[in-house]
Amino acid sequence: MSYEIKSLNEECGLFGIWGHPDASRVTYFGLHSLQHRGQEGAGILSNDNGTLKSYRDLGLLSEVFKNEEILKRLTGTAAIGHVRYATSGNGSIDNIQPFHFKFYDGSFGLAHNGNLTNNKTLRRELEEDGAIFHSNSDTEVLMHLIRRSKKEDIFEKIKEALNTVKGGFAYLLLTENELIAALDPNGFRPLAIGQMKNGAYVVASETCALEVVGAEFVRDVQPGEMIIINDDGFRVEKYTNDTQLAICSMEFIYFARPDSTIAGVNVHTARKNMGRRLALENPIDADIVVGVPNSSLSAASGYAEASGLPYELGLVKNQYVQRTFIQPTQELREQGVRMKLSAVRGVVEGKRVVMVDDSIVRGTTSRRIVNLLKEAGAKEVHVVISSPPLKYPCFYGIDIQTRKELIAANHSVQEIKKIIGADSLYFLSEQGLIDAIGLKNDAPYNGLCMAYFNGDYPTPLYDYEEDYLRSLKEKVSFF
Repeated sequence: MSYEIKSLNEECGLFGIWGHPDASRVTYFGLHSLQHRGQEGAGILSNDNGTLKSYRDLGLLSEVFKNEEILKRLTGTAAIGHVRYATSGNGSIDNIQPFHFKFYDGSFGLAHNGNLTNNKTLRRELEEDGAIFHSNSDTEVLMHLIRRSKKEDIFEKIKEALNTVKGGFAYLLLTENELIAALDPNGFRPLAIGQMKNGAYVVASETCALEVVGAEFVRDVQPGEMIIINDDGFRVEKYTNDTQLAICSMEFIYFARPDSTIAGVNVHTARKNMGRRLALENPIDADIVVGVPNSSLSAASGYAEASGLPYELGLVKNQYVQRTFIQPTQELREQGVRMKLSAVRGVVEGKRVVMVDDSIVRGTTSRRIVNLLKEAGAKEVHVVISSPPLKYPCFYGIDIQTRKELIAANHSVQEIKKIIGADSLYFLSEQGLIDAIGLKNDAPYNGLCMAYFNGDYPTPLYDYEEDYLRSLKEKVSFF
């Protein structure tokens, strides 16, 4: 996320609504609350009595919909919207969603969050069969599969397509007659349904978006489900019974907003529990606890409570820094961190500081923040991470797809400590993370995907398998 000082990004955020007289405007506000899930592009597609209209462009939501006239043109009582961070496909406008498909027998809007692990194979097969792709995003594959299905009923066509794609996916499909939501058989990405006071139904990547538009939470979309929403209400259909919950643990650790609830677990509470468990596992003789804004603040408060150390505002984030995609020199990269984050000298000077962060990816950011604290006079900086070491790539919708990018895959904890300049370094244990989140499920790891930490992927990797196995033999030095 470009608002965060991280090199870790979720793919995108989804919002859909059916049955509201100002559907596009509601979708705009819903997407605004999901902006943290994607900042490279945004789009909204509306349904006005069966006529679909769309607008999409590169940039933040406020940059894309920069004047009132754009939203006014997107009339209708139903809409879907999308904010994007690219993990599959490049950053061109052709890949900005929702996609708008126009056929002789109807129009469709499609938006996707996640990553298909068999995309390359399916795309090649479809192209050999005459399919023409207008983007290089894996989202377009689903529509080609739907159109090529021999099933007679549209819902059966969609179910067949959903059983063909593999990996992590949450889909919103807007037709002339209904809004359809679907989730992969493992439920890697969250997707929630709510209802507004006027009866309109809402679907969103996070529950925080429901609350922003005044919708009451109804239920989560479950793995393998297809939800069909129309003027008669909504109904639930299963497109597969071969399901096993494996929610992305990084949603709880980092991606989701703290005011969201996933599978009945409040994200802030989970993060606070991570901090508490971290303090119990790794007690440190120090003076103060400082969290790295913003996603680590909940864990830092939990660490402070459990350790008995005072929680202090030792790092301050500038809320108004614009995105910086181009940082061509090391000097400018260092300046970028200083623009986004400042150490409070009056708080940290002469103190032994416990610095709580949620993850270490390449180690570059951690090294800069440790340096900021020491330049501000911190006597010692002890880094504690509220997740286990990130050692393995993600293939389900996070932009880490090689082990070369991960410092923990290539160095020991002691080596990382030296690289980032910390006086000590500790990570939360795997069991500590599972217990802290506290999902009540009998699936492996209580229903979490822990593959980033231990390499135990819940599904076959399909197109990624060969490169992944090769990467296990490679080692990269970050010194």
